[in-house]
Amino acid sequence: MFQQSVIDTTADVLAELAGGGRALELGIGTGRIALPLARRGVPVHGIDLSRAMVARLRAKPGGEAIGVTIGDFATTRVDGTFSLAYLVFNTIMNLTTQDAQVACFRNVAAHLEPGGRFVIEVGVPELRRLPPGQNIVPWRVSPTGWAYDVYDVATQAMSSNYVDVVDGRAEFRSIPFRYVWPAELDLMARLAGLHLTDRWADWTRAPFTADSESHVSIWRKPLEGL
Repeated sequence: MFQQSVIDTTADVLAELAGGGRALELGIGTGRIALPLARRGVPVHGIDLSRAMVARLRAKPGGEAIGVTIGDFATTRVDGTFSLAYLVFNTIMNLTTQDAQVACFRNVAAHLEPGGRFVIEVGVPELRRLPPGQNIVPWRVSPTGWAYDVYDVATQAMSSNYVDVVDGRAEFRSIPFRYVWPAELDLMARLAGLHLTDRWADWTRAPFTADSESHVSIWRKPLEGL
């Protein structure tokens, strides 16, 4: 996610979708995407709950010029309207209930101008990798640490878990998420009055298939009177 080629491709696509208008980033964090997008001439405003991450954004060149509202991006309102709103790299899963994810779509719809677009980049749940009767998918195993995801298929709750071994001592941390299916996101969009226009496997616009591990989906707010 921090490779320059990935950042450049992401920012190029978002700048094109913004069409010269303002962009709203939900979960702006440290500005990985917001800063290069702003350098492409797109006015960016962000919402984030973490003051520490926003402080890191502010410390970067150009960070002071980006407006940020502190709050929960599922419900926090900011002034004005936007031609583009976006959530990148699984950030939608930081909302750990279906109600919160639905509220996020409605919040975005309220911020978009007619014809505006909402973009989400998120992984496809890897349930096909679960062995029968198990709920854990390991994805990094080494002498110095382990990383694995835990799935609850009844509630769609999941967590990413990390064990790091430092000087012979293990440190553990766990991050909660709620995984969400592409079709489920489409229904949330419909409830908010948005409709799907594109779905790609990644920011290069590769076709989305049954084997895609992630997707970039775009929904649009109808023009007035349509």
